[in-house]
Amino acid sequence: MNRDEKVTIVSELNNSFSRAKLTIVADYCGLKVSEFQQIRIELKNCDSEVRVAKNTLLKRAVADTDNAALSDDFTGTTAVVMGYSDPVGPAKAVTKFAEAHEKFVIRSVALDGEKIGVDELIALSKLPSKEVLVAQLLSTWSRVPTGLVQVLSGVPRTFAYALQAIKDQKEAGDN
Repeated sequence: MNRDEKVTIVSELNNSFSRAKLTIVADYCGLKVSEFQQIRIELKNCDSEVRVAKNTLLKRAVADTDNAALSDDFTGTTAVVMGYSDPVGPAKAVTKFAEAHEKFVIRSVALDGEKIGVDELIALSKLPSKEVLVAQLLSTWSRVPTGLVQVLSGVPRTFAYALQAIKDQKEAGDN
């Protein structure tokens, strides 16, 4: 690989690291190409990608980004997963893949540039997706006005029932 190719790769990786909301560094030693292709396909479906490059190039590319804290974890066979929009999707895909393939070992994780633990990544993967959370929020918001209307209409309704009972009582007393 010549110098120009290396500069191009570092530039592409730097752009990817800069855009990534979720970055996962993993060891993939011993995985078959077909197995690695599975994670590529799953990640592509959730606006993410997995990149493999030399550790020296990865260290240069991550240097001026929010994910610079991951630089020490670029050792051995390194795969870097980068999620660009919703971090829950790639977290789910990677944790599911890591559970199914014990040779895929998660080394470190950064969420919005802050290094987090693998346990926190697993907790993140158990969250519902952004669309589901928005739907739950909207559902809750639509219940609030409905409940308020029911409470506010309850007072006049109760008053009307009381007046009807008084009327019925007076009519019964007249007979």
